[in-house]
Amino acid sequence: MSMKTLRGLWLLLPLLLSVPACSLLDVEIPGRVPVSELDNPALSATMVSAAMGELECALSVYVVSTAILNGEVIVSGLTINSNIWGWRGDVELRGVGGNCGANYGFYNALQRARFLADDGFKRIDAFPDAEVAGKALMLAQLRAYGGYAYTLLGEGFCQMCIDEGPLMTRAQVWQQAESRFSDAITRAAALTGAEAVAMLNMARVGRARVRLNLGNTAGADADAALVPLGYVRNATHSATVARRYNRVYEQSIGTRDVSVAPAFRGLTVGAVPVADTRVRAVDALRNGQDGVTRQWDQQKYLSRTAATPIATYVEAQLILAEIRGGAQAITILNSLRTGATPALPVLTPAEQASIAATVVEERRRWLFLEGHRINDMLRFAIPFATGVNHKGQTYGSVTCMPLPDVEILNNPNI
Repeated sequence: MSMKTLRGLWLLLPLLLSVPACSLLDVEIPGRVPVSELDNPALSATMVSAAMGELECALSVYVVSTAILNGEVIVSGLTINSNIWGWRGDVELRGVGGNCGANYGFYNALQRARFLADDGFKRIDAFPDAEVAGKALMLAQLRAYGGYAYTLLGEGFCQMCIDEGPLMTRAQVWQQAESRFSDAITRAAALTGAEAVAMLNMARVGRARVRLNLGNTAGADADAALVPLGYVRNATHSATVARRYNRVYEQSIGTRDVSVAPAFRGLTVGAVPVADTRVRAVDALRNGQDGVTRQWDQQKYLSRTAATPIATYVEAQLILAEIRGGAQAITILNSLRTGATPALPVLTPAEQASIAATVVEERRRWLFLEGHRINDMLRFAIPFATGVNHKGQTYGSVTCMPLPDVEILNNPNI
């Protein structure tokens, strides 16, 4: 995405702020905001809200788009815009820029979130402390949310470029994320209050995630172990503005464009099998939009306003289980299961005997439709579907997403 386009995002602040990300950011903007006016401390809260809101929107479309690629859902819709994801067509998906509020595609949305967080940080950091109430917290928020934008850009794409720069590996993108999470941790740890604590733990989960991706298991363990029981940081959504819909709900229950895949239906758990409430799907007793594919509705997000998890204690514990393995992993996973609502049975002897594979399966279930599965498939070398899909369409080669044509054609360094 060109720098001219990215800088122009600030002109669209009113659109980005349709619903605030949290109570701190209840900001109403009556009109367009020229870039020249952004060097104004009075607009600091506006810039923070824009960055947070864009990440929340981008995450939602990322989750539903990658859910098709990784096989959590299958396409039950009619349109070509849906079906190119269902057959993972390389040429077709290269043509998708992916804007926030679109049904599928997430490149532009994540780049915007990343840019707004980075640019907002630079501007606010330069303002005199006395002119920005809550400046220290705002900077921690921008770093934490920016870190997640970089995390998803690294996990969702095979390679990346930033601000018309040269090609970057996934690891290089995660290093950028780690740097932002580290800064967020330092800043949030120096503050008091509920939101500062929330940012501290959000950044801990995020840094543990990217450190695990980078192979720094000791660092990931240290971060994940500090996340307190029950911690959750959610992305909020709205039923009044389309770009802020919970996109998983909208594309499944709302429009019948995707259906829960067979591998995620009717799952049970325990030696005496009971329904696994972590992966809930119900037969809608009708076909999808295409009139042929049976519609199975996910039950994780039941409205346009349902929150999407960004960072959680559960994810932190799963990271610890993966790193530590053995008896410690068994203890961690059993604790998660018995702490669920309703409680789930503890691991069977067979699950304990193959604990490494069990950790992978537990991640598949606990993190269902939260945006982790595609990266897990790449990390654990889990094969993507090949041959033909349920519609008889031949699968393409896409696993992680290729850079879109709009970037390749407009970036002078590629």
